[in-house]
Parts: sequence; C-alpha cells; structure tokens
Amino acid sequence: MRTSDPRPRRRILTVRSTATSWLTVAVVLVLSGLAFALGPSPDKPQGATATLPDGVESTQVAQLQESFPTSDVAPAIVVYDRRGEPLSAADLQLIGARGPELAGLGVGGQGAGAAPVTSEDGTAALVAVPLRLGDPDLADRVGDLREAARADLPDGLRAQVTGGPAYEVDLSAVFDGANGTLLITTALVVAVLLLLTYRSPVLWLVPLGVVGLADQVSIRLLGVATDLFGFSVDEAISGITSVLVFGAGTNYALLLIARYRENLRHDEDRHAAMDGALRQAGPAVLASSGTVVLALLSLSFADDPFIRGLGYAGALGIATAVSFALVLLPAVLVLPGRGLFWPFVPRVGQADPTLSGVWARVGTAVTGRPVQTLVGSALVLGVLVLGLTGLKVGLSQDQQFREKPEAVTGQAALAAAFPAGAAEPTVVLAPDASAAEVADAAARVEGVDGVTTGASSDGRTEIDVVLAASRGTSAAYDTVDRLRAELPPDALVGGADAEDLDAARSAARDRRVVVPLVLAIVLLVLLVLLRSVVAAVVLVATVVATFAASLGASWWAFRHVLDYPALDVGVPILAFLFLVALGVDYNIFLSTRAREEARERPTVEAIRSALAVTGGVITSAGILLAAVFTVLGVLPVVTLTQIGVIVGFGVLLDTLLVRSVVVPALVALLGERFWWPVQPRRDGQRST
Repeated sequence: MRTSDPRPRRRILTVRSTATSWLTVAVVLVLSGLAFALGPSPDKPQGATATLPDGVESTQVAQLQESFPTSDVAPAIVVYDRRGEPLSAADLQLIGARGPELAGLGVGGQGAGAAPVTSEDGTAALVAVPLRLGDPDLADRVGDLREAARADLPDGLRAQVTGGPAYEVDLSAVFDGANGTLLITTALVVAVLLLLTYRSPVLWLVPLGVVGLADQVSIRLLGVATDLFGFSVDEAISGITSVLVFGAGTNYALLLIARYRENLRHDEDRHAAMDGALRQAGPAVLASSGTVVLALLSLSFADDPFIRGLGYAGALGIATAVSFALVLLPAVLVLPGRGLFWPFVPRVGQADPTLSGVWARVGTAVTGRPVQTLVGSALVLGVLVLGLTGLKVGLSQDQQFREKPEAVTGQAALAAAFPAGAAEPTVVLAPDASAAEVADAAARVEGVDGVTTGASSDGRTEIDVVLAASRGTSAAYDTVDRLRAELPPDALVGGADAEDLDAARSAARDRRVVVPLVLAIVLLVLLVLLRSVVAAVVLVATVVATFAASLGASWWAFRHVLDYPALDVGVPILAFLFLVALGVDYNIFLSTRAREEARERPTVEAIRSALAVTGGVITSAGILLAAVFTVLGVLPVVTLTQIGVIVGFGVLLDTLLVRSVVVPALVALLGERFWWPVQPRRDGQRST
C-alpha cells in the first residue's frame, strides 16, 4: 500500500543514503588498512645499470662490467691539499705514513693504491682505497675512512674523500629523511591554503585527511606494482609522486566541494546536492585525471628508466587520488551535514556570491574588450618566452646538489691538481685479442691524458682512459665521441662522461617522442569531452604557450639569480608533462562549465558566467598546486628544485593569466565558432 505522505519516504531515503555513506567509508578504510598491511615499501636498492638509458653504449659497458670479478669494487679517493698551496715535506711524510692505515679500511684490508700519488705541481696527494659498492655498511666505511684521513692533521692541511663510493654515500645522505620532510611540508602547505580558502575551522580537515590517506595508500600500492611489473622507484620518484597526489587530489576536492556548496543553496537534501555535484563535476574530474594518467603513462615510451618509473608511479598516484576524491570524499562530506561549512553555512535560497564577485567583474571586463586583452597578454607571454635565449640542458653529477657534499668538493680539489678525469676514468671494453692495440689507439686520441689496462672477463679487457677535461664539460664529451669514432667498432666506450653524454642524447630523443604524444593525448581528451575541434586546438595552444613562457622565465631566474649552469636533462620533459597535463585541468574545469552554460545562453555570456562561478575555485586550486610543487625545493637537489620552480610558476601563470584572462578573451572573440562543429545549445535542444 502506498502512502500519500512524502515525509516517511523522504526519511527512509535519507537514512538509506546515510547508511550508504557510512558503508562507503567503512569499505574504503578496510581496503586502505589491507594496503598498509600487505603493501611493501617501494624504495628498493637498485643495480648499477638501473638508472641508465636503455640500449646506449655506456649502458652496454656497465652491464658487461657486472661480469668482472671486481665489478662492485670502486676506489674511494682520499685527497690531501692546502687549497692550492704546495704540500710540505712534513705533509708528504704524514700522508705516506698514513697510507697503510687507510688501505686497511678497504676491501680485503689492502689496496694497490695505498701508496700516495702526488700531483706534478706538488699541491695535492691522493690515496685510493677500494670499497665495495652496494655494501649495506658502505656509509660507515666511508665515514671511518674520512675520520681516519682527517685525524691529527696539521693546520691548513685538509683531507676529503671522493670517488664512486663517496658519491653513493653522499647522495643517499641527501635523501635521508627527505621524503618525510617533503611530506610534512606538503601537508602543512595544503592545510594552510585550505584553511585560508574555506575560512572554516573544520572543513579543511576533510579534503586534507582524504588526500593524505590517498597518498599513503598510493605508496603501498606502488610497492606492490614494483614487485609485479619490475620497474625501479627511488626516493625522488616517491617524493614527486606524493606531490602529485596532494596537488591533483586537492584540486579535485576543491572542484567537488565548490559544486556541492553551490548545490546546497538550491537543494534542502544534502545527499541530493552531493549527487548533483558528482554528476556535474564528476565528468570534468574524470576527464582531467584521465588526461594526467594517460600523459604519465606515455612516459613508458622513454628510454630513461627514471622517467619511465616516474610515469608509472605518477599514474598510479593520480588514479588513487581521483578514486578517493570521487568515492571517499563525497561520503565523508555528506555525513556531518551543512554544519561542516561553519561559519559560512550555505542555505537554500541564499544568493550565490560568485555571480557578483571579483571573477564576474573580470569576466565582464575581459569579454568586453577581447582584442585589447589578447594583445596585452601576448606581450606579457612574449617577454617571458624571450627568457629561453641561451637555454642549456645537461648537468654533471657535481652540479646536481644545491649544497655541495664532500664528494663534490673533494672531486673539485682533485681536478684542480690532477688530470680532471683521474677520479672517474672513461672505460673502454675491448676484446682480449685486440686489447693492446685498442689501448695504444686510445692513448693517441686527442684529449686523452693517460691509459691503463685492467682486468679481463668473458673475453673482454677493461681499459681505463683518463681524460684531460673535467667531467660534464663539452670538451669531455667531445673526447668520448672521438674515442668512439677512432677506436674499432668492437671496442665499447663507457664510464661517467659517456653515461652523461648518452643520457643527454637519450633525453633529447625522449622529448621528440613523448612531447608530441602528450599533446595528442590532451587534444584527443578535449575533443571527446567538448566535441569541438576549435575549442580543443585553442585550449592546447594556450597550454603550450604557458609552458614556453614559464620555461623562459624560470631559465632566466636559474641563470641570473640562482646561477645554475643548465637544466638537468630530465627537467624539460617532466616540466612539460606536468604543466600540460595538470594545466589542462583548469581548461577542462572552465570549458566544461562554459559548455554547460552555453546550452541556455550565448557563448560570450556562457564563458562570462563560467568564469564567475569557477574563477575562485580555479584560482585556489592553482595557488595550492603551485605551492605544492614549489615544496620540492626543500630537497637539496637541483633537478627537483628546477621542476618545482618551472611547474609552480607555470601553474600560477596558467591560473591567473591564461585560464582567467586569455581563454575567456579568445572565446569572446570566436563566439559561437568556438564550439564548432557541435553547438552546445543544439545538444540541449536534442536532449529536451
């Protein structure tokens, strides 16, 4: 029997919806608990070739070297000097007497390099002590070596330990506790910005808690994925993935909450308001997150294992973030009711403040004078793009740190007194039968300072070639190219400089492959979402302009303010990916709302209204995302600092100028042609 009183039905629906929300929360928490219990940590020790590009000559050398009996042994080099002043006879006597003690700290307690070697100008001496790379106690062994080398030195004489083992230890020390610092700093930045955005003592806790849980679950899932699919993940990848989860996840939360709050002004039932918010904002969130996931997965076509690993990890992180944003967040938001927004509680019939706010006025001004707006914006972007003049790509290992560890300063002291390549010689692997001829040929190559024939294994002999040029310089790269050109084809050239050179060339190849692929993905998503060729092309063009302007401005700052000699090889492709894939989020948020509005009104009015209601949330999301990426600067690694600055500035530029000024002006200038070939109002008429 049906009742004519709607109130019991209303109450039953509400209870049922509340029960569903509680069930959703419970299921997600249980699944998250399983991820914590079963998911391993993704950070694993990596082999010597794990970070080298696929298929290049230096990688082949490194892989072949793994068969040598001492492939995991490398010299830690103790450098004694007086900062350019000649060493005294007493200094040399002390260093000579200390050699056996230092050698006793090496592999087997002895080393052929235990006898000190003095530079030709007498300003430095070195002692080589072999240590085993990958040794769990390597940090302690390097620490003991440094302590022994510096014990009871006379005034002015200093001892520094450099070489492969020291670099491994110092690089690891850079990241000790770094991801914890990064996570705490990111969470604090997000918390402060959410508090300022909502001006509520409670509301900000909900998106922060949901996104924070998503981040921790994604880390555990990443551990499972590395086991299943075999890709490598290090501390840097884990850190960037957390930044992506916090940045993108909070953006999705901001959009959903804004639409939910808007609906609460029209619907008494909070569950119905949330259902409407999911229907209205869900497609935009799925489209934007799908774009980012596909763009990140396109990195699987890169040769660089770090780039590929970041692509897989980032895609998993974004998928986790959007799942929590569209499943857990709505359930948590509706349970407390409207009081969650206190003291600014939305009430039914309340006027929407965005319709007469600052972004409504900006929309009116921009669409009223689109030509003047576009000319002024083009001038600003053009000036920023000019900063690209003289752009250089490629940092050596010594240039990777903002704060120079001892391995770097020791290498500098070594290079000042000895042949620049003495610490990390270039390696040539030649067939045993022709090893002598190859060594003689290598010694005659311009730019080679010395040649030493080493061990043999599996039919190949290792030849160490000391270059006259410092590591990471164009002169060193030219010498590597000459070695490859002048030595027989079966002699393979590897080592530190060859790896840097091959990494730079692989990165250039990756840019040629990945950049067009990312643009195609973004264009395709916009075509499917908006069903407009003109809109898709215009919006992609604005994203590319944002990237070029941000890269130009950032390069000017790096060169003239921060004094960075170049961008790291992976920075351009990662900055492009993040800016294009994440920047298109704001395109999608604005354009989908404009298309929705255009069903009922002319396009110029539609973009004006869309900017009015989305301008605030887009601005908040952009500032938050920019701040989160800038947090990467807390890590003392130049690569992450460069990514953080480029993406952070680019997101602000995209949010405050391109998305809020340039795009509305372009839409106003194009009018109904912006939606060609399918007009939104026709869609609305068909659906009715």
